[in-house]
Amino acid sequence: MLLSIGMIVKNEEKYLEQCLTGLKQILDNVDSELIIADTGSTDRTVEIAKQFTDNVYYFEWIND
Repeated sequence: MLLSIGMIVKNEEKYLEQCLTGLKQILDNVDSELIIADTGSTDRTVEIAKQFTDNVYYFEWIND
């Protein structure tokens, strides 16, 4: 069974690295994937996310 961890983020450079570092032990030891959808960050959020996964996608937020 695969554990999928999904996150929707925008301008989270202040907290994202700490959050993903906390998940790293799970990601390294369990059959899992990390998927991050960015909704228009203007800071280093995407750069940080790409350090932890290749599954970084862009989604235009539509307020819903």
